Formats: sequence, structure tokens, C-alpha cells
Amino acid sequence: MARTEYYDDPDAPQPNSMVVAASAVVTDERGRVLLQLRRDNGLWALPGGGMDLGESLSGAAVREVREETGLAVEITGLVGTYTDPRHIIAYSDGEVRRQFNVCFRARVVGGSPAVSDESTDVRFVAPEDLDSLPMHHTQRLRLTHFLENRPTPYLG
Repeated sequence: MARTEYYDDPDAPQPNSMVVAASAVVTDERGRVLLQLRRDNGLWALPGGGMDLGESLSGAAVREVREETGLAVEITGLVGTYTDPRHIIAYSDGEVRRQFNVCFRARVVGGSPAVSDESTDVRFVAPEDLDSLPMHHTQRLRLTHFLENRPTPYLG
């Protein structure tokens, strides 16, 4: 299924759903950040996705990281909340969503990096190499906030 992201675009389609989602900035012992190359839009992104009924938001982040990258993680903190109504995500099946995303900090506790059916590549990337990767503005914003090592989470 294809995915198109819009940001502050007057031609973006009107949302027909609201999704609560979680993502995680996972780092390794060298301070590199775990990213996946998304199959649905060809852009690099943090692992994450929608919360299922019956799970916590932090639990959703842990599950999504495992499903999308093969790695087991432990949540260690909060990067921020991302609720900008100018960010619209349209899928080829007709869903057009606004997404409420909570981005966590996490560390690896097990597993091995693996590509999933949602990605074509999974790797740890050094912070100085992040700018060279094609990535949506909203993903880059989360990474920027993480790298700033803010004393309090971003609330936006």
C-alpha cells in the first residue's frame, strides 16, 4: 500500500481518521540512531505505528520496533508529542489520517536488525549522517528534538 505525506499543503486531502501512534528513537552503544527505509514511501523513518486496543502507548512503541526492525527495546524516556494538524498521511486504500504521535527514547535489549514487510532496509545511522538521508520533515523534527537532548519533552 502506498503512502503519501503532506505537510501544510492546501491541496492535501481531508482526513477521515485519527490514529494514536507511537515511535521510538532507538540508539546503540555508539550513539547511532535506528532507522528503517519505508517500503510504502521510500523515505527513512523511525520505527513506529498505531496503538492497538488493549495496549499502552509505550507498549505500542516496543511492539512496533520489534515488528519493523527485529530488535527488542526498553523505553528509557520521552522525546515528545507530535500533534500538528498540518501533517496529513494518505494511503492508497483511501484512509487519510491525522496522526497523534508520541515519540519515546529507547535502548536495545535484544534481537538482531532485520528488514520487515514494511521496510527495505534497517540500520543504525550516525547522527552526523542523518541530514543526507531522504526523510519527511516530521521525522527529522523528532530526531532534531532527540539530538538536542532537551531537559523536557517537546509538546506540540
